[in-house]
Amino acid sequence: MGNVGLLLVGVVLLVNGLSSLGVVPARSAAPLNLFVGAVQVVLPTIILVQHGSDPAVLNATWPSYLFGFTYLWFGLQILYSIEPQGFGWYSAFVAAIAGYHAVLSIGTDPVFAVIWATWAVMWSLFFVLLGLGRTQVAGFDLGRFTGWFLVWLGVPTCTVSALFLLQDRWTTSPTAGLAALAGLLALTALSVALTRVGAPRLEAASAGQLAPDQGTPDEATPGQGTPAERLEPALTTSA
Repeated sequence: MGNVGLLLVGVVLLVNGLSSLGVVPARSAAPLNLFVGAVQVVLPTIILVQHGSDPAVLNATWPSYLFGFTYLWFGLQILYSIEPQGFGWYSAFVAAIAGYHAVLSIGTDPVFAVIWATWAVMWSLFFVLLGLGRTQVAGFDLGRFTGWFLVWLGVPTCTVSALFLLQDRWTTSPTAGLAALAGLLALTALSVALTRVGAPRLEAASAGQLAPDQGTPDEATPGQGTPAERLEPALTTSA
């Protein structure tokens, strides 16, 4: 993934996570998704047109399309209330590719192996939420967990990594890889804890805001259950 695009992906994941938690209305997140998605598609295309014959450039560039299409699709999904199942199954494909890259990177760049693994988890959560329509597992709010996971891990895995890469301060040492893994586990545990605590959020939103907008806070009708409970029928009945 290009470093410039990677720099921007952190903020779009942060905003999408905040939208999932109800801090940011879903429709207000759409422009950022469309902008970052366009950057993730246009810049790699320019690079490939100029240097596409170089296998190293090709291998370093094509993954950007996976994430660029994600944000473009999501932005359009919010604006036009497109059914979320297609996006969910596409996310499963992206998660599989990210997992594959995580395995390939273990021996050469353990830090990016952890980062790819983190992205694989993120897109797997999108698949479960939007492809399968599962927002609860044994009473655990997957949608809310996804929101916290994006908030805590989006910027570190994307924006912070891009800054180090752009400043040529990246390290591939095993120690750095272990530190990255420890950070992933700690922030995952924090996300689980915050999900179980049930910190305040706007009533109109849930992690299902990764799906098309279910209404602004002013449009929400009180007394219709939790946001996750309102989202699940929308996912399942639109199949």
